[in-house]
Amino acid sequence: MDALELTKRVFWDDPEPFVAGSFADDLSSIKIPPGLVLFATSGSSGEAKWIALSKQSLLVSAAAVNDHLESSAASCWGLALPLYHVGGFGIAARVFAAGCGFAEFGRRWEAPAFAQWLHDHRISHTSLVPAQVHDLVAAGLRAPAPLRAIVVGGGAMDVATGRAARALGWPVLASYGMTEASSQIATQALSSLHDIYQPAPLPLLPIWQAHTTPEQQLRITGPALFAGCLVRDNEHWIYQPRETQWYLTADRALLANGCLTPAGRADAVVKVLGELVDLETIERELAALAGGALAPGMFAVVAVPDARAGYALVPVFDAAVDPALITSVLSSYARHAPGFRRLRPAVILARFPRSPMGKPRRAEIAAALDGS
Repeated sequence: MDALELTKRVFWDDPEPFVAGSFADDLSSIKIPPGLVLFATSGSSGEAKWIALSKQSLLVSAAAVNDHLESSAASCWGLALPLYHVGGFGIAARVFAAGCGFAEFGRRWEAPAFAQWLHDHRISHTSLVPAQVHDLVAAGLRAPAPLRAIVVGGGAMDVATGRAARALGWPVLASYGMTEASSQIATQALSSLHDIYQPAPLPLLPIWQAHTTPEQQLRITGPALFAGCLVRDNEHWIYQPRETQWYLTADRALLANGCLTPAGRADAVVKVLGELVDLETIERELAALAGGALAPGMFAVVAVPDARAGYALVPVFDAAVDPALITSVLSSYARHAPGFRRLRPAVILARFPRSPMGKPRRAEIAAALDGS
């Protein structure tokens, strides 16, 4: 997949379905409407499927993001994310929509090389995942002057890393999005860079309407919503069009004054001793206790069945994490955690399951514990 070709009109005018990634089966044998782009889901749990986005939806999203981030023909978007992920593919769409400059990092990720590349190409806008921002901060690198915005997606970035990044001049902006929404749903504005970094609340982009269920599960609707998806039917793939105007996401959120505060995945909430426990909240607490030293995607808290409590909470770490850091963080957590939020002893995995974007795959991690 040539990133530069995706920034040209010939691609966006082509009605043939396009796979953003590698699809092992014969796409021509599947009845798919014209003008769709397919993305493999990479969530922490659930059945594998492909989300189908219309090219029109991708361009609607691109225009909204460009407007929100003040990206124009004079800007230059830099691509350092994979094109098979909507966060990377969306950059190509924004370049086409704005008619602006474009450069692709196109090499193995290394923070110093990335910082130099930004400087050399005078990149004004880019997108990164939290682990990449963590690497820039850990290396003590300063942002080049032309850089105006870094959209941070693919997971929540801890406060310590966000504040350290801004102190080094990196214009990090927290965002919330998903493949089903063609990229971003809510993103901090450039004006927030004048304030101390906070991961939320996030202003909703004008193309989206949102509300929540009584259980705080988020529903969205808007012109950039996915068209349908490919799902497995025994040995075959079939295309299923989206049949409802509103999409019920797997995420929980708080909505107020046109802003969204992510509250974790609905499937990351379990009951322990009769009390609701949000696993992602505990993960954020551990990251905060580490003061930015615990790299994103290197740990997770999983729930395993327990005959007495309903579930037990197990912190699981990648083997690359410093054992002294694990001990320090868990000791600090144990001093204030109530009984129903206490953690079992840490488990270290030599092969820590994570998605291509660095997100821990919670279901696979739990399965690894069963086999350990």
